[in-house]
Amino acid sequence: MNDHAQPSSGSNPAGGGKQIIRGISKILIIVCVLAGILFVSAGGLDWVSAWILVLLYLIYLAAVMIWGIRKAPDLLMERGKIGPNVKSWDKIINAFYVIFLVALLIVSGLDAQRYHWTVVPTILQAAGLLGMAFSGWMIWRTIAENAFASRWARIQVDRGQRVIMTGPYSFVRHPMYIAIQLLVICIPLQLGSLWGLIPSALICLLFVIRACFEDRMLLEELDGYREYANRVRYRLFPGIW
Repeated sequence: MNDHAQPSSGSNPAGGGKQIIRGISKILIIVCVLAGILFVSAGGLDWVSAWILVLLYLIYLAAVMIWGIRKAPDLLMERGKIGPNVKSWDKIINAFYVIFLVALLIVSGLDAQRYHWTVVPTILQAAGLLGMAFSGWMIWRTIAENAFASRWARIQVDRGQRVIMTGPYSFVRHPMYIAIQLLVICIPLQLGSLWGLIPSALICLLFVIRACFEDRMLLEELDGYREYANRVRYRLFPGIW
């Protein structure tokens, strides 16, 4: 996940229709897979928290797609493909991310709905829902500031990548990773599972590792990043690291 920089904006009206069709198809596939994992692991469809999660995710993806087509079509294209110079270590990290995320959903379904291993108080479930909403806003705020926020770690020479220091990047060097860590902690809470926090913790650790590798890549390969790192000292957690 290349979590840095800002290119010039642009649009391609001729390709807008195809982008919309591709975007809708991807959203439907993602949401159907999410729902399938949750309800199969739960053993039924009578899970209100899961329906809330699926509905909110569908709305969020649709809203981001509409915003992206209007404001950042190049970013949507970048995030929807694997670039030619993606780092091999990032492919491994992404694979583990998918595994841990699926594990989070399965464990949450088994715990919260099928076997009821743990009980999450309603106030914590509500806090999880609010945290998900906040993390979603943080993710959008980051990609709105950074049109190079690729899903994959690579230097986007083909897109004229350069360092920016504004918005959330003025506080930490990888703000999207904080948002994702918050999100994966809040999801099992909203679903009503404490056991789901175990794969959440593994995902959080994974993004700490990723921040280390990506920071090294940016320091070595992106002009101006070393100066930026000297100004913004913290990678993920303000005042800590």
